[in-house]
Amino acid sequence: MSNNSQSTANTILIIDFGSQVTQLIARRVREANTYCEILPFGKALDAFRKLKPKGVILSGGPASVPESGSPRAAQEIFEAGIPILGICYGQMTMAVQLGGTVESGHHREFGRAQLEVTKPSVLFDGIWNPGEKYQVWMSHGDRITTLPKGFTVKGTSQNAPFALIENEEQRFYGLMFHPEVIHTLDGAEIIKNFVHKVVGLPGDWTMAKFRDEAIARIREQVGASRVICGLSGGVDSAVAAVLIHEAIGDQLTCVFVDHGLMRLNEAEEVVALFRGHYNIPLVHVDAAEAFLKALDGVVDPEVKRKTIGRLFIETFEAEAKKIASDGKPAEFLAQGTLYPDVIESVSFAGGPSVTIKSHHNVGGLPERMNMKLVEPLRMLFKDEVRTLGRELGLPESFVGRHPFPGPGLAIRVPGAITREKLNVLRKADAIYLDEIRKAGLYDKIWQAFAVLLPVQSVGVMGDQRTYDNVLALRAVTSIDGMTADFYPFDMNFLGRAATRIINEVKGINRVVYDVTSKPPGTIEWE
Repeated sequence: MSNNSQSTANTILIIDFGSQVTQLIARRVREANTYCEILPFGKALDAFRKLKPKGVILSGGPASVPESGSPRAAQEIFEAGIPILGICYGQMTMAVQLGGTVESGHHREFGRAQLEVTKPSVLFDGIWNPGEKYQVWMSHGDRITTLPKGFTVKGTSQNAPFALIENEEQRFYGLMFHPEVIHTLDGAEIIKNFVHKVVGLPGDWTMAKFRDEAIARIREQVGASRVICGLSGGVDSAVAAVLIHEAIGDQLTCVFVDHGLMRLNEAEEVVALFRGHYNIPLVHVDAAEAFLKALDGVVDPEVKRKTIGRLFIETFEAEAKKIASDGKPAEFLAQGTLYPDVIESVSFAGGPSVTIKSHHNVGGLPERMNMKLVEPLRMLFKDEVRTLGRELGLPESFVGRHPFPGPGLAIRVPGAITREKLNVLRKADAIYLDEIRKAGLYDKIWQAFAVLLPVQSVGVMGDQRTYDNVLALRAVTSIDGMTADFYPFDMNFLGRAATRIINEVKGINRVVYDVTSKPPGTIEWE
């Protein structure tokens, strides 16, 4: 995984035991301007030896430490003389591996809890005080019953007498609670204290530094070869394309497959940005007719995804052959793969991903294309990609836009897709976003969009009875994309948006607002 990463001189290694929020640990470390990588426990030792990290964090996980065969960290890691922070399961396996005991069957703690700080700790330096209680997030059914030698207790909760333990001499720390989630107050500061005050890293990892190193890596990898990049219209592929163009110039050709499922005027904006603003060689393929024909009558959302993905590959492959018709075929394919995709591919697929990402959720890259991958963003999270985009000079209107799935409006029209339905949804969605921008709320909302429901409603408009479509509006807030809650619009806003949509978009006579929240651990919200 490190072959495509940035300089690993000051790295934190996160060993993943399967927690649904392990990625949040990495995000908190990165927020402390420190580079880190996540590896599953079964592959962590090799990574530990290659990376030579300055510190290690052991994640939580669903297993029970007392169970036979439950995962462990390599003992070599505890003997390396570097700081280690264990979180939940990570704390308990550390305790057992260092001579303590953990038992099941005690009172469980799930959700918010009060942690009482009993003694000072460097992890709490500047944020928490002894003798006071603070809100934390617990998620455990086991607990430590005997501490390893050299450890002391610095914090307790009602059902976790060893909620925070540490061995100051060896610089081993264990937390029963999860500091990485936003429900633990000042949790990010705790991780920052570990990174800076325990491990002693300077916090000098920046996007400017990443940009310079990434450009050097791209030039070294590509040399004088040609590269093609599949643009989806999203932020990830756009940032990857601009970064690669900065590295190799006109050796890059972008292929924008316009599947006719994008937001209003979005295709024109992509073409104008790349051809006009950046002057990047761009092939614009208007494939809307082919995609709509292939999707005719398709109802199942997963079949929609796969159909779009298959056709995207076929269209892209055909354009790649045309580009190579001058006798200089492209040897490299550029993708906007992000770190969560890499983590999932390593954790669950057993190897690097060869999927055309670009939010299309498609199958593997055909072997017949015989191309090598350039994935300059593969060690970045979404928020970091946006920061890099700003560093590269991409306009804020593009970098800051809400996430949009590769299948686009196809999965926001439940049921069969028609051109008429897409046009209705496209217009309504544009009005909704326009009202959000006018209200100054766009940047306060993580994602907002409309869904054309497969439901029709009887209504009265003026002196006529109507039987038209119902439109659902969604808007969610999120800090990390791992959890989300609906945005609490006031009724005046919803009234304005609904009135405009009904008045300006023929085919809709009722608008509803979706107040569904997104539970912890789910990555994608569409």
